[in-house]
Amino acid sequence: MKHVNNQSINMSQSEKILNSAFKCIATKGYANVSLRDIADEAGVVLSQLNYYYKNKEGLFTEVVKMLSLKYLNEIEDTLKNGKSKSEKISSLIKYFQQMLNKNPELFKIFYDMTSMALWSTYLKDLLNDLFNKLTFLIEKYVINTDHYKEKFKEYSSSALSRMILGTLFGTSVQVILADSEKKDIAESLGVLRAVFS
Repeated sequence: MKHVNNQSINMSQSEKILNSAFKCIATKGYANVSLRDIADEAGVVLSQLNYYYKNKEGLFTEVVKMLSLKYLNEIEDTLKNGKSKSEKISSLIKYFQQMLNKNPELFKIFYDMTSMALWSTYLKDLLNDLFNKLTFLIEKYVINTDHYKEKFKEYSSSALSRMILGTLFGTSVQVILADSEKKDIAESLGVLRAVFS
């Protein structure tokens, strides 16, 4: 019994550190955050971060895994909404618009980890896996219909799905970077509705 209690305390500490890392990276960016910052935010000693995650890259890798799972689950749940394919694409666009308004930190970390993946083989593999799974979800719930196959017959469903994903993320980064035109840029996501209606 005592062993189980220690294990649940360890899991709790590990999750606390992970959530603190997410918060710190979202606020300052990966390059500007030290392990000391994360330990202070989590209210733990620095050695606990090393115990659970070995180093900053190990911790960041776990943040990437956590975010990937969050993105995949939320986007699949979003794509399951709506009866028609146009309702599904509308739900996906609405999800991105709401995330940009309510939780832009999630996008900031995503873009931060994308730039890191250019230099880290392991992060590159994780991010490629995320992109492939997101592409598959869009293909499965939106693109794979006779209507779209006929309308865009010269393109593969995978290519169309990647175009949608690229448009959503690319436009989202413009919203995050913009100061005065955020609403206008965020509304440009709606153009996808017109293309796929």
